[in-house]
Amino acid sequence: MITIYHNPRCSKSREALALAEQFSSEKKIKLEVVDYQKTPLTLAQLQTLQRQLGCPASAMVRDNEAEYAELNLAQADDATLLQAVAAHPKLLQRPVVVYGNRAVIARAPGVFNELLDT
Repeated sequence: MITIYHNPRCSKSREALALAEQFSSEKKIKLEVVDYQKTPLTLAQLQTLQRQLGCPASAMVRDNEAEYAELNLAQADDATLLQAVAAHPKLLQRPVVVYGNRAVIARAPGVFNELLDT
């Protein structure tokens, strides 16, 4: 199964969704599309996602959002960042694609393709 954490208003997210739909259709693999702003991830889900991404929580956070500055997250540790994303889903970097036990932040099509090639 492929899961994409998607924001329909984001052009990069829409591009990744189109690639995921094509791959899903070709390989006959189930695709789950999660609008993470309507269905926010729990702290536990974000912790799992961080492990799948293999990155610090700071890489998962959109630091250009007003909430980032308002919550003073520039020096925050991973636990604080993930709690902030759980409470403010807008902070999640997008799109995130999960395939198997790995995940990528698929802002560039090449990153998405690398994930699917594994």
